[in-house]
Amino acid sequence: MAQKNVVVIGAGVAGLTTAFLLSKKPGYKIVVAAKHMPGDYDIEYASPWAGANYMPVSVTGTEAAEWDKNTWGPFEDLARNHPDAGVHFQECEIHNRTKDVGSATADWFAELLSPTPWFKDVVPNFRALPQESLRPGINSATAFTSVCINTAIYLPWLVSQCLKNGVIFKRAVFNHIQEASSSTIHPAGKVDLVVNCTGLMASKLGGVEDKAVFPARGQIVIVRNDAGKMMDISGTDDGDDEACYVMTRAAGGGTILGGSYQKGNWESGVDPNLAVRIMKRAVELCPALTGGRGIEHLDIIRHGVGLRPVRQGGTRIEKERLGDVWVVHNYGAGGAGYQSSYGCAQATVNLIEDALGIRAKL
Repeated sequence: MAQKNVVVIGAGVAGLTTAFLLSKKPGYKIVVAAKHMPGDYDIEYASPWAGANYMPVSVTGTEAAEWDKNTWGPFEDLARNHPDAGVHFQECEIHNRTKDVGSATADWFAELLSPTPWFKDVVPNFRALPQESLRPGINSATAFTSVCINTAIYLPWLVSQCLKNGVIFKRAVFNHIQEASSSTIHPAGKVDLVVNCTGLMASKLGGVEDKAVFPARGQIVIVRNDAGKMMDISGTDDGDDEACYVMTRAAGGGTILGGSYQKGNWESGVDPNLAVRIMKRAVELCPALTGGRGIEHLDIIRHGVGLRPVRQGGTRIEKERLGDVWVVHNYGAGGAGYQSSYGCAQATVNLIEDALGIRAKL
């Protein structure tokens, strides 16, 4: 077939994974054009701030659950066979308090908190923890083997895989999506298709301006203390939009203590009072962090704030014709950006091939 020229807007986990999977196929010349690239830390750029891990919150029988399911295999392979990707296996415990039912966190985590979630047959070693092993106030808990992703290693690893496959990276700022199809962006001088992986900025990008997209602000503390495992709990006593989770990143990436889920909040500055509450909750949930001592025994690397690109109605994976060019959208995964990344990217690649008439119609 004739070469197809594709521009991917956005170099977060969605854009990079889509470019990576597409670059494995013959016949494409791909440019990733983005304002922010791995190595940058900016409030508009969610991917570096993520934990990141595999803890599905998607509902049984949905497309989102299918995308999450299709993402486990690639991450399991990376953890097992590709240490350079910064992904490692980690035991994960999900603690559940009956009193949290109906809270924002418990609603967000509903599937994760289920004693029989759909992913019980996907992840290794899924089991219920015995009641006598749980601390007071915890009504039930499950555990399984998951993965934790060091984003500072993994995002550059995705770039390196793309570069190996001939993908070109360019800094660019677009006010309107049709600017991505201009002859100056792609070395071929013409663009056949644009992939929109702009995350939160899909709410502001001309030609898209998706009003269903909004931020869910997450604040974290990164510490040198080792938690030994990942832990998550169904809610906190500090308010509906605060959460508590702990995970240790691969390859010396430190331990992430979180967090918050503040819908509609664009604030990029760290809230010091929230930081203290996050640390107190983490030490209570996971005493191993400080050997049962207080938060003054946490060794802080830095504080961080990221904005999850949430979309009312879920991730948008759709194709549409804008002017002379096909556009395929892949944005709005919220807090599931990594754990749905391969499933979403593969669905996006399928739509790219549909739009360009490459995939045989079944």
